[in-house]
Amino acid sequence: MEGNRLTITQQSFTKPKTIIMNYFVKKTWLVLFSCMFFMLACHKEMSTKSIKTQDEDVAVKSDEAHGHLKQTKTYSSDVVKKWLALQVPLLYSPPTPYGVNPGRFMAYCGVAVYESVVPGMPAYQSLYGQLNQMPEMPKTEPGKAYHWPTCVNAALAEMTRKLFTFTPATNAAVQQLENELNSKYEAEIGDAATFERSKMFGKAVAEKIFNWSTSDRPWTSWPAYTLTHHEQGYWWPENNNPVIPNGIAYWGQTRTMVQGSIDDVISQPYDYSENASSPYYKDYKEVYDISRSLTAAQKRQAKYYDDPAVNGWPAGSSYISVFKQIIEQLNPSLDITAVAYAKTGMSLMDATIGSFKGKFTYLKERPFQFIRRVIEPSNDPATWWKPFIPTPPYPDFPANHATFSGAFAYALTSIFGENVHFTNSTYAGHMVTIDGSSVDLGSYSYDSFYEYAHAIAISRVYGGIHTRRAVEEGTFQGMKTAENIDRKIKFLKQ
Repeated sequence: MEGNRLTITQQSFTKPKTIIMNYFVKKTWLVLFSCMFFMLACHKEMSTKSIKTQDEDVAVKSDEAHGHLKQTKTYSSDVVKKWLALQVPLLYSPPTPYGVNPGRFMAYCGVAVYESVVPGMPAYQSLYGQLNQMPEMPKTEPGKAYHWPTCVNAALAEMTRKLFTFTPATNAAVQQLENELNSKYEAEIGDAATFERSKMFGKAVAEKIFNWSTSDRPWTSWPAYTLTHHEQGYWWPENNNPVIPNGIAYWGQTRTMVQGSIDDVISQPYDYSENASSPYYKDYKEVYDISRSLTAAQKRQAKYYDDPAVNGWPAGSSYISVFKQIIEQLNPSLDITAVAYAKTGMSLMDATIGSFKGKFTYLKERPFQFIRRVIEPSNDPATWWKPFIPTPPYPDFPANHATFSGAFAYALTSIFGENVHFTNSTYAGHMVTIDGSSVDLGSYSYDSFYEYAHAIAISRVYGGIHTRRAVEEGTFQGMKTAENIDRKIKFLKQ
């Protein structure tokens, strides 16, 4: 091994799980992601290069009235960038909580974008018949011209209006942007029939997708959940209330976007033990030891990926912000953007479902519980050990953000490749207090999507809210979820 680089051998492909676990134990986190890069290269079916190559082999159709029908790839992704730029501020510090719905928002919006432009992508096919209970999509009129940015504008206006109902700012913002883009596109097209046809098609797609979304039974439709296990090793809320409101505990039973995407992805947590030499004890002791010597850089990283509900992008919504920045920085054409939006959204949603399924299957305790009870016991609440960032109100294993970021990184890597430089400025300009000083959270730059996922995973250990086992298995679970989606869903025609 040279620095943080891994010398790949055949073992990397035959025993990926064993190697991944060894890397985490040795604390060489970036090696995990290098390994996954090479694994990905062996089986991925959709890189930007391969998509474009296959698409360019398909001849452009001709239309007597309007000349050549423009393919989706001839347009920029500006329309998607504008809608993401509208959605991200709506998700910030919401006046009404939207729970863990961000992945769901992204998934349905992404599929709506893809289906609204796929008729202009001759090498591609609809996701109808592949996604879980997805309805058949509206059809375009053969031989008629369509303006694909207009289709996307109509689709995302409709989806945002119907999904982003947690803030009163939604309707006015949607109407303004929809009208602004419609005026621009109508003038650009120069043909009223083509403009109207495109607008109606995008809206029809969105209506189908939204109606489909209402049948997935998300977390808000479930009753409260009451904890019954209060013995050692099991999670118990810090507020001592065993009733978990809003049905969040049942999120793992939500319909996945891809059937079977979370099958066999959940690993086993360590067996409970108070023996100082056991893996369980060592896992929690590491969190305690790290907390006693946190550096300023580690504290900043923990704060950056805390994603609080107030003055932050909570519950996974920061991934939509990061996706927006990636599209802005890489600037792919509209066809590649549509695939990336759909695939990344589906991976994020299903990873969220799988993570909560794991959490409420195992109900593993948080670090504060074990540390206060076993490692540094005290009967005085004033002296209790405290994590650096607040502990979320659900179990430890697997770590949500590690699972989310693993799926997010895998999906993006399957589209854009292993070595992609980008900058995350989600919290640039946000001031926090660290060691008595006011600090601008600023930006972080990465050379791969997996490096970004690693930063998120380890930040939860720095924050004192997850064990290493929870984040390493969460990362692996997210990757496996996205890998299942990559294997099952075929965007390109066979």
